[in-house]
Amino acid sequence: MPTITLSDVVDVFSKSGTPKATNVRHIKNRPDYSPATDFYRPLRIALTALHANGKDRKALDSILPTISDLKKIKIYNELVEGYKKYWGRKDISWFNPPRGTYSHSGVDVRVNPELGLVIDGKRSVIKLYLKTDEITKQRIELIPALMEISLRQHLQKDDIVGLLDVRKGKLHLLGTSITPATAMVNAELAYIATLWPNI
Repeated sequence: MPTITLSDVVDVFSKSGTPKATNVRHIKNRPDYSPATDFYRPLRIALTALHANGKDRKALDSILPTISDLKKIKIYNELVEGYKKYWGRKDISWFNPPRGTYSHSGVDVRVNPELGLVIDGKRSVIKLYLKTDEITKQRIELIPALMEISLRQHLQKDDIVGLLDVRKGKLHLLGTSITPATAMVNAELAYIATLWPNI
């Protein structure tokens, strides 16, 4: 059965109907991961390095000059502006975010959030959402739920987990009880498991 990433899960959870099945097919049949074809990788690395090295908000302006791909420049500019909006006047420092795996119905999900940030004294573990596709609020909440159930054993008691819609500069936290959210996550993974052998 499959091993997929948290980013894959975000993509699947954000769709319904035929596009959802198409997305699962794409995940199953794609070639092995290559950094060269990972469109958002340079931005993820830049944001992580910026925080890990203790840079301030002004350092965000140093990201775009390192990019030469014209398509990336346009999209990255929107994302950097969104990240600036999220950062605002917050006092932010870095810690290494934990990693984990969640398994259900034979599907293993690797949960590797990009950011561990102490924001105004509160530790937050954050997954970045960089794509243009809209996600409904109900789908968005499943990602923090998956992070919570897979990472809680590695977190401090008061740590929070969330999905940051970078383009909008908005951090989405677990907005419902973990029990129904877990059931919904499991239903989504059962869907992937059922579809996987048939596509």
